[in-house]
Amino acid sequence: MASAQARRNAAKIRDLVRTHRTARAEALTATRAARRVATGARSLATHVFATGANRETVKGIVKALRTAAKKAGVKGRRARIRRSFENVRKQIKTVFRYTREQVAQIAAKYAPRKDEFKVVRAALLAA
Repeated sequence: MASAQARRNAAKIRDLVRTHRTARAEALTATRAARRVATGARSLATHVFATGANRETVKGIVKALRTAAKKAGVKGRRARIRRSFENVRKQIKTVFRYTREQVAQIAAKYAPRKDEFKVVRAALLAA
């Protein structure tokens, strides 16, 4: 039978493993996104992930960037994807892909208020 101290130590190790697993997954997502952005046109979310932003920041900034793209008149390349959505399988959806230059144009028109979004905007302009 394990002692109380051994159980506490095991719980601490499990917590550390969970924390590091999440951190590794986020770092891997950013690395993959950066590699994909370098090869061609990708979604706005992929460009923002490539800056190293977390999921909540990405959700917020992508909506604002889509609005800025409409205002700037930047049209991405159309693509059609098949995806499951609300229990409907293989639904065809039209999406838009943007190059780095187009994302830089969109980011130039975008004026964020939050500090996190300002950091992402600066990274998008630098790319």
